[in-house]
Amino acid sequence: MANRSDKICAEKYREAISLYSESNLSIRVICESTGVCARAFSSYLSKNHRDLIVKRHNLSEYKSVKLRGQRGQTTASHYKYRDAIAACDSTEFIEYNISQIARIFDVDSLSLLGQLRRHYPEIVPRRERERERMGISSNLQYGARKKTTETYNRAIEVLLSSDMTIEEVADECHVSHTGLREYILAYHPEVTLDREQKRSIAKGQQLRGQRNGSWTRHDPYQSSIEKYERAIDIYKTTTTEVKEIARLVGVSLGGLRYHVRTWHPELMVQRRGFEEGVPFEQTKRYKQATAEKYAEAIEQLKSSDDTTAKVATDFGLNAEVFRAYVKEHYPELAEARGMIRANDGRVVSCRSASKYAEALRVYETSTETLKSIAKQFGLTYNSLGGFIRRNHPEAIERHNSLCTTAVERFEDGIKRLEESDETINAVMQEFGYNDYFRMYVKANYPQLLNRKVARKRCSGTKVAAEKYAPAIELLQTTSLSMADIAKSLSINIGSLRKYVSKHRADLLSRTYINA
Repeated sequence: MANRSDKICAEKYREAISLYSESNLSIRVICESTGVCARAFSSYLSKNHRDLIVKRHNLSEYKSVKLRGQRGQTTASHYKYRDAIAACDSTEFIEYNISQIARIFDVDSLSLLGQLRRHYPEIVPRRERERERMGISSNLQYGARKKTTETYNRAIEVLLSSDMTIEEVADECHVSHTGLREYILAYHPEVTLDREQKRSIAKGQQLRGQRNGSWTRHDPYQSSIEKYERAIDIYKTTTTEVKEIARLVGVSLGGLRYHVRTWHPELMVQRRGFEEGVPFEQTKRYKQATAEKYAEAIEQLKSSDDTTAKVATDFGLNAEVFRAYVKEHYPELAEARGMIRANDGRVVSCRSASKYAEALRVYETSTETLKSIAKQFGLTYNSLGGFIRRNHPEAIERHNSLCTTAVERFEDGIKRLEESDETINAVMQEFGYNDYFRMYVKANYPQLLNRKVARKRCSGTKVAAEKYAPAIELLQTTSLSMADIAKSLSINIGSLRKYVSKHRADLLSRTYINA
């Protein structure tokens, strides 16, 4: 991916690189003629074509030369004043003052002095001490005048003790902006150093009312405050949704959201039900109107043992949406009614775990059958058995280890199957066996599963037998037709005929007297 990006950049800046290496055009002119961004092209040059920069500026020992960064002397200034600065630091030109040296090298005297003060502050004091030692002092006063010091003294104190800008301090102390700036650069480099350290610490800081890396105060514009003032008041005092507030006030939804999120995060914290001072990142996102909607349902969920679905039905809520809301904002309630992870790593229902806990304890610590345990605790046998099989198979092993071996345990049931024609279900019900008996028979006595058994005739339900008993009696003792009997007893002829065909087919072939 990196190689592909390098190829794209090389193709993009190919024409600009050619012009830069073959001509003396400035970067700005080159970029205007080739249609590329000047800042991007300058950065690309510094990273990938440093040799071209060295060649253009005639840099000697270029490997140790550091091009200008965020602050410092520019390359152009370095080469413009290089000879004059070297002369100021040389004993060959010790007899000349700074202005004379500037005229000798055809540079501006004030600009040369500014370069010395900003980037070579040690040269001027050393030069003056040497001139005084040699007795060629001009007897001129150097350094700040007393009146100037008195003028800027208060401004320096304010700068060192506050985070105000030079312009703000100059306005407060009623002094010149540029004069104060030059005075600081010349006589108070510690102020500049202190400000640079503060700006370095504040870099990337986005706290309202405090300075950031560019030393501007992080505050909204006055026009924005006035624009969203009414919307913020509604947002603060009501539970109206942001979309509705934007519509009522007549501002854009995105602009209002950005204003609230950037300048009023404490209001968002309060809307989420937290006290002031809680970090916004530690709060959960939800609408206050939604919280009010589910408030009564949450209270019932806390005070009762009802399921989440039942509570949602009672309050006319969507069960899945309400369950998701509880899981996100009330995890303790969701955990009490939801799924938990058992010691063996399986995920089980919390309610089922508590419901079957005592029955499970008795089952795995005794030889009592599961059916009798279910009856003892008033539980459904199938539900209890399914819960144990799915989530606690080790309990079955511990229970069986307490019982006799399978051969001894199922001996009576196998004997009954061999000596009678009863079905395996009837034997299991008689001896209280579970499905393990069927598995045991299938594995060791498969012939007992395939044998023919005499099943009991199904005589119909008790209600049907009682209902049709008088009709059956008349069919046996009289020669009346089935239709006459059904009419006399007010019975549906179709139902009677169906019952007789199924349970007393022998009565269908009798002779009867037509009505």
